Amino acid sequence: MMKKPSARFIVLVFTFALFVWGCSPQSSPISATELPATSEPILSEPTDLQPADPTPTQLATATSQPAPSPIEITDGLERRVSLAAPAQRIVSMAPSNTEILFAIGAGEQVVGRDEFSDYPVEASDIPSIGGGFGDYNNEAIVNLQPDLVMAAEINTPEQVKALEDLGVNVFYLANPTSLDEMYSNLLIVAQLSGHETEAASLIGSLKSRVTAVEEKVREVAERPQVFYELDATDPNAPYTAAAGTFIDTLIGMAGGENIAHDMGGQYIQVSAEELLVRNPGIILLGDAAYGITPEVVSARPGWEAIEAIKEQQIYAFDDNLVSRPGPRLVDGLEILAMLLHPELFK
Repeated sequence: MMKKPSARFIVLVFTFALFVWGCSPQSSPISATELPATSEPILSEPTDLQPADPTPTQLATATSQPAPSPIEITDGLERRVSLAAPAQRIVSMAPSNTEILFAIGAGEQVVGRDEFSDYPVEASDIPSIGGGFGDYNNEAIVNLQPDLVMAAEINTPEQVKALEDLGVNVFYLANPTSLDEMYSNLLIVAQLSGHETEAASLIGSLKSRVTAVEEKVREVAERPQVFYELDATDPNAPYTAAAGTFIDTLIGMAGGENIAHDMGGQYIQVSAEELLVRNPGIILLGDAAYGITPEVVSARPGWEAIEAIKEQQIYAFDDNLVSRPGPRLVDGLEILAMLLHPELFK
């Protein structure tokens, strides 16, 4: 019988931003700042600091600045979200959104972030708007005077609607289900923040890195069986990720086979007995941040017969690289490939 998920697993799933919450709901106009007009010039007579009559070139320069084009994009809740110009004050409600904003060069426009946004390190200096167990401080969000709040699938429809009711413009970024969809999300956030050129350059670099990994692992003779541990609060039935998650997808792209791929569901528990049957050759510890070490895993009763234990092929792994749907997914792919096929990266 599947056991009740631990509090730690709930935190993991909440912060993973991978297909965990259902999808849901604003828009307030952005006004340009107006300079006060004066009825008379400050200087009534021409001086060497103030030409009496502007030249045609000066007139052309003063009048040729193009007005920002309005932005209107359908978000992940099928809502049309409008901006008069790229957002300059952005609040991020999810770690994945924060990482995307910094990656495309919009980090200085982020004025608020959720409690779990810890990458890059500069994000820690941005005021927190809460978010632990879904508890956001709406008053703090409003006080930051954002022209856009970026929500994600870890946010509920009720949270989005509550912010809308307070007059806040919210864009709900749907979780990608593939790297191509992740690239599309980068372009969406870039359009909302005015960093399309930077995003295009980033995407080109990411695609090149993915291609390099795929070319290296294309001809591998053996694809190791991999067990990815998410939460072993109950070591006799640890949680793992199955098909429909980036963990499963990236293990496959890195030249491995996820032993839980065909076990149904997305985040599931696997009994120690089933692990013995499937006999993974490599164990990856996505729960290493919670103190789980290769030594702890090796000492579990009954696990000594598993090939990965006998061969000491147990590795700590930064789970944020494969559970936050942003550009660091490619970092995760590269590290997975190096762990599964070190001979290809010497």
